[in-house]
Amino acid sequence: MVEPAEPEERLSVAPRAGDVGWPCDHAGRTLVIGLGNPLVSDDSVGLRVVERLKPLLASRDDVDVAEDYWGGLRLMERMVGYDRAIVIDAICTGAPPGTIHHLTTASIATQRSASTHDVNLPTALAFGRQAGAHLPADAAVRLIGVEAADVVNFRDECTPAVAAAIPRAVQEVLRVLDSLLGEPKP
Repeated sequence: MVEPAEPEERLSVAPRAGDVGWPCDHAGRTLVIGLGNPLVSDDSVGLRVVERLKPLLASRDDVDVAEDYWGGLRLMERMVGYDRAIVIDAICTGAPPGTIHHLTTASIATQRSASTHDVNLPTALAFGRQAGAHLPADAAVRLIGVEAADVVNFRDECTPAVAAAIPRAVQEVLRVLDSLLGEPKP
């Protein structure tokens, strides 16, 4: 949620030699990506969830688990080549801290700014598709939001309510992964 300043980056849309359009290195695969700032209390929750998911999904050849500290265009670039994506991040809606939210790209508010510094995920995905990138369809992107209490203060741990929600968020990601892949859990 809190993004450190970085010099402006350019979106590379050039295909590699021999490719038609964008490269598709991860076809048939799912990206599970946790977002956040590891130095800011509850903003780190997405990173902490994927930390617990890595050993649980290590044997899955069809799933890549990663973390990142950016959203917008940079997050879209991480999704290039994947058929499905699950994004885990802190969210602030006014619900009780630790509440698990299930979102789709359609449920994210559209920003009205033309600045690339504050492009939201649906807009970034649309830009990428217009540039010819192989990206997950909107219906194949799920967002798991964990309601945060503190996304301002520097702390190396989440607040108690958000920390208590991490195991539930891990289970929700596994459930959503199974539903995206059409593999119901027993």
